[in-house]
Amino acid sequence: MSILWQYSSCMPVSDLLSATGLVFSVQKKKKWEKEHRKIKMCSRVCLPSMQVIQAVFFGICVLTDLSSLLTRGNDSQEQERQLKKLISLRDWMMAVLAFPVGVFVVTMFWSIYIYDRELVYPKLLDNFIPAWLNHGMHTTVLPFVLIEMRTTYHQYPSRSCGLAAVCTFAVGYILWVCWIHHVTGVWVYPLLEHLSPGVKVIFFAAVTIIINVFYLVGEVLNNYIWDTQKCIEEGKEKPKSE
Repeated sequence: MSILWQYSSCMPVSDLLSATGLVFSVQKKKKWEKEHRKIKMCSRVCLPSMQVIQAVFFGICVLTDLSSLLTRGNDSQEQERQLKKLISLRDWMMAVLAFPVGVFVVTMFWSIYIYDRELVYPKLLDNFIPAWLNHGMHTTVLPFVLIEMRTTYHQYPSRSCGLAAVCTFAVGYILWVCWIHHVTGVWVYPLLEHLSPGVKVIFFAAVTIIINVFYLVGEVLNNYIWDTQKCIEEGKEKPKSE
């Protein structure tokens, strides 16, 4: 179980960046609509998605720690049951959404950005989104998720259920993006404009596979960190017992 103070310094920062991003999306909405139709769609679809996932996830982490502290020494079975539900929800979100989607966003965004930023983050956005906020949305996600994984053990679901949930999320998001294009005629990600229909299908399939791979990486990393930690703690306890 995680410790509350571990979040007091870094986790609220993630929530703050997420909230700030959402505020910017609302405040600049009218200007963006006038400047570029794609930015309008980006402000409604691309920007809030990862921010909402991270804000909800880390909010649940803090709530879980607070509940754990408040119920410590309490014999109430109902409170214990509610705490277990919170922990299960936190672990599920970490396994299925926070880690695989977070790592995917950071690696994919910066890989494409370095190759040709116009394909994923047009230069026009610099007029409305400051650099620090861009890093808040597309960079700080990764270290915060790694800190969470290192400081808190997470019980992963069965591999089949976990991969099924990841695929469901990926396919749902892809269908959402395609539906927006169907309704508005605009691809919210400029990269998709340069791909033929057949290549788009391959691209979407590759994206789904990559996110699933990141899910497996998170599962392996979580087990490695905590198995190693357990071995270290057992090694320290042996001399004392002897």
